[in-house]
Order: sequence, then C-alpha cells, then structure tokens
Amino acid sequence: MIRKSIIIGGVEIRPGERKTFDIAVARLYTHTDMTIPITVIHGVEEGPTLFICAAIHGDEIQGVEIIRRLLKLENLKNIKGTLIAIPVVNVFGFINQTRYSPDRRDLNRFFPGTDSGSLTSQLAKLFMEEIIEKCTHGIDLHTGSNHRTNLPQIRAYLDDPETEKLAKAFGAPVILDANLLGGSLRQAVKDIGIPVLLYEAGEVLRFDEVSIQAGINGILAVMSEIKMMQLDQHTESTITPLIAHSSTWVRAPISGILRNKIELGQSVSENEILGVVSDPFGDDEENVIAGASGIIIGQLKLPLVYKGDAVFHIAKFDSKSAAKNTIEAFRQEFEPET
Repeated sequence: MIRKSIIIGGVEIRPGERKTFDIAVARLYTHTDMTIPITVIHGVEEGPTLFICAAIHGDEIQGVEIIRRLLKLENLKNIKGTLIAIPVVNVFGFINQTRYSPDRRDLNRFFPGTDSGSLTSQLAKLFMEEIIEKCTHGIDLHTGSNHRTNLPQIRAYLDDPETEKLAKAFGAPVILDANLLGGSLRQAVKDIGIPVLLYEAGEVLRFDEVSIQAGINGILAVMSEIKMMQLDQHTESTITPLIAHSSTWVRAPISGILRNKIELGQSVSENEILGVVSDPFGDDEENVIAGASGIIIGQLKLPLVYKGDAVFHIAKFDSKSAAKNTIEAFRQEFEPET
C-alpha cells in the first residue's frame, strides 16, 4: 500500500520527499512578508508524525541550533513516519532577539489561538491547524528566561503513560512533573490527545554545547522509542532520569548584589546557604537559604537582584545520593574532558 502525501501550508510532500518551505503568517508594516520556516521529512513507510519546534519565545535560540544539527544527520533519510521541524516559531521575536511578539504578548500563553484575536493569537491558531493537528507526538524546545539558566531537564505531564515513557527515553538527568499552564502549547497539545515533551536547557541568546548535544541525543532517543528510527547501541543513553513531582524557587531576601556559592546541578540540603546578597558597600547583607533539599535545576546568572527575585530553582527528590549519582553520570556522558 502506497503511503499518502502530507499537505502543510498548501505544500504537498510526497512519501520519500524532504522539503523546506515557508508558511505565511502576516506582513510587517514595511510590506515585507513574515513566514514560519519549516522542514518536513515524509518517510516512505508508515509511522508516527513528530513535530519538533523551537523559539516560541524568540530569544530562546538554543533550540534552533539543536534542530539545525539534527536535520544534518544522514540517518533521517530512512525514518518511518514523518518529521516536522520548525526551528523558529516566533519569527518576529527571533528577529528582534526578544521573548515576545510585536504586540508584546507571550505566544506561549495564547494557544490554541483564535482566527479573530491579536496577531499572537492568530499565529497560535495557524500553528495548531497547519502543524500540530497533523501530528501524533511532539517536542518543544526552550531555555531559561530573564537572565536565568536551566539544567537540561524535561517537563511533562506524567499522568499520561505515553508521555511518561517518552520523557524517560529522552535521557535528560531530571524530569519535572510540571503543571500545565493555561494557554501554553503543551496544554493545547495535551488537550487534543498528543503526548508532548518540553525540553528546558541553557539560557536565552546563548549556545551551551552540553545542552545542545543532550537535546539532539534526547530527540533521537524519542524517535527510536516511537519506532521512527533505530539507534546504534553505543549511542543509547545509560542515564536513569530523576523524577521530581515538585519544585520550589528560592527568592532574594533583600535587594543588592548576589554572590553564588553553588553551581547548577549541585545537590543542596534544606537551610543550606546558597549565596549572599549585599549592598554595594557590603554593610547590609543576608544569606540566601535553601527552602528544601534537592538539586539546583535553574539559577539566576545576573548578580543584580531586587528583593523577591527568583534566584535558585530547586527540584525536590527523596534521595540526595541518587540525585548526585545521576548528575555525575550525565556530566560524564556529555561534558568534555578537561
């Protein structure tokens, strides 16, 4: 039986074809067309349809590089099913190196979108109809925001068995059983019954080699798990991810200059001193105290803080020793030897 073509944005992609094209979104006020670039690899054999997207927040550029490198791999020619890669969803924000759309809205709060709403809402609707609703699985790539960096981690709705299976297959050191935010792509995709993973790693407007390589390997592992392709044994991850069902942010006790005493991925204990905030003279200073035991999965990179700013993100785990072992195994697998 011959497999059918897939049509996206009015473009037909036949079985065995790979096409890169643009989906029209809107025009700038200069009359310049603004489009979403997309690559589709439509395998000869039947299989899942996986979307991989990045830069829903325009300044989160690391996922763009992950997708670029992924699409260079030769073994994608033989996939079963269909791979839909969208390296830049929020093209407006990407051009301006900003999180938001031109109307100052956060695209990841407007899904599934509407035909008659704001530009951001219309973009969300277009993305859902032209891409998401044609898929069976999805991976959404993100980074930390607002001068924060994230340890490579998967955020997923683990009440769904298929989603949990894919989250474990990805091989990130931490899986956060995260709440679904209203208006997020993850919520909209879940509502139509498609399992989706959100990969968080690194920071905005920067590349981090460990996070990039972990992202590529994780995507390939998911593709193997859903039978789109077969991985060589030596490329399979040996990491057993830690699952955190809750996390907490530690906030600055006063305004001032922050000096960190811990690193991303480090295990910490409740009431441990994570850093010190002081005024420029050093006369007024207070310790930043961990409110729980766990692993630092996110932290502020900018030393300048106001009282109440979120500075450390702690994922909570039952076993501190198990958490430490998992992080060490991840570093051995991905960090270069020095």
